[in-house]
Amino acid sequence: MISISADRIAAIEARRDELQAMMTRSDLAPEQFVALSKEYAEIEPVAIAAGEVRRLRAELEVLGGLVTDSSAEQEIREMAVEEAAEIRDKLPQAERDLALRLLPKDVADQRPAMLEIRAGTGGDEAALFAGDLFRMYSRFAENQGWRVELISASPSDVGGYKEVVASLSGQGVFARMKFESGVHRVQRVPVTESGGRIHTSAATVAVLPEPEEVDVDIDDKDLRIDVFRSSGAGGQHVNTTDSAVRITHLPSGIVVSQQDEKSQHKNKAKAMKVLRARLYEAERERLASAQAGARKSMVGSGDRSERIRTYNFPQGRVTDHRINLTLHRLPEILEGQLDELVSALVAEDEAERLANLDS
Repeated sequence: MISISADRIAAIEARRDELQAMMTRSDLAPEQFVALSKEYAEIEPVAIAAGEVRRLRAELEVLGGLVTDSSAEQEIREMAVEEAAEIRDKLPQAERDLALRLLPKDVADQRPAMLEIRAGTGGDEAALFAGDLFRMYSRFAENQGWRVELISASPSDVGGYKEVVASLSGQGVFARMKFESGVHRVQRVPVTESGGRIHTSAATVAVLPEPEEVDVDIDDKDLRIDVFRSSGAGGQHVNTTDSAVRITHLPSGIVVSQQDEKSQHKNKAKAMKVLRARLYEAERERLASAQAGARKSMVGSGDRSERIRTYNFPQGRVTDHRINLTLHRLPEILEGQLDELVSALVAEDEAERLANLDS
């Protein structure tokens, strides 16, 4: 059972009221007003939830007094018993809502995300599966009202992708997508299989929060930038200028290549966008490791070597191995109907963090 102390609730409401009073001062500098407004916007929904818990607890205490008051009329005592029962039903949910708002926030949750999908074991079938996953996420993004921008793609000769990278932007992108990182496995009969045997293939998904420029300081002297001619399938030149760009970040060894645009300037801008996302995620992982020690989230570490989900075509099912959830809705899921899976992963993460909440 979640229980937030009365002192903590009082402190939350007091800080909200203090901020409200400070914001009315006429001598505030613009930057001070902006900072106070930001903090107020963050604490206001927490204070509302805290106020609801305080109100319900106070009502329960008053009603409890009436129930035990031998001098009160029988009818009033009976009404108090009924109302107290109703409040006892409401209070746990109100306390849970408050506890959720008190959980440490992932500062990246509202960021856009870089989606990277790479074909793994399975040859042509893995590339086709990578294409299926990209289509699935594109449809999901469309359903969420997000924007999908293709950054780079390396198509396979038989369809699908050897590798595809895209940027997803919109409301709460990373918060909803961050549990998709890992190895996705498919079990099905390939179109090229004449004997009807089921093959197992895999693709790797990485979801990285996109930083703002101020989040990642990249020194020009730490970069080696090479330009070369873009090439298509079979080594045919798709243009005759050195428009493709390869950027190597020397301290980390991260290499990003981009050749989808005809303009060298556009290719460099896209490559830098991917590089920033990868450096930002590397720093996030380093900090998370230092803060959390050996503790691992119940929905997985997000390690891309970890098998997280299986898509079984013969049985029409999708199984997420981290939370032991199986849904027999494979066609719908591949059409982008991921809400049930995503919501279950978010709920499991919240439950695990609530269990560790120091109240």
